[in-house]
Amino acid sequence: MRIDKYLWCTRYFKTRNIATTACKKGHIKVNDQVVKPSREVYATDKISVRKDQVNYSLTILDVPPNRVGAKLVDIYRVDTTPKSAFEAQELLKYSKDYYRKKGTGRPTKKDRRDIDDVYLENEL
Repeated sequence: MRIDKYLWCTRYFKTRNIATTACKKGHIKVNDQVVKPSREVYATDKISVRKDQVNYSLTILDVPPNRVGAKLVDIYRVDTTPKSAFEAQELLKYSKDYYRKKGTGRPTKKDRRDIDDVYLENEL
């Protein structure tokens, strides 16, 4: 099965076109090699997917015949993504919580205290 179709079938991407685009941009690696969307994948291949600033690592167990439901995805792959990848995503989310638009001027004293509180929470 093609890599773009496999990623669509196992619900890593909403559409096959998005999966194809990710392959063309170099966000998909099979066995540590950047691949084209037409690359065939087989059982025991290791895939690395960069999506939403998180590097997902997975191993193919079997190739699905067509798109599968969310509950059945674990039959076809093993997710070996380290927890540290998701922790970085949480920090990114916190940094976006307090974001000032450019051109709004200097932060006020209250704004600065709010920014300091966000950073102190993340250090704990």
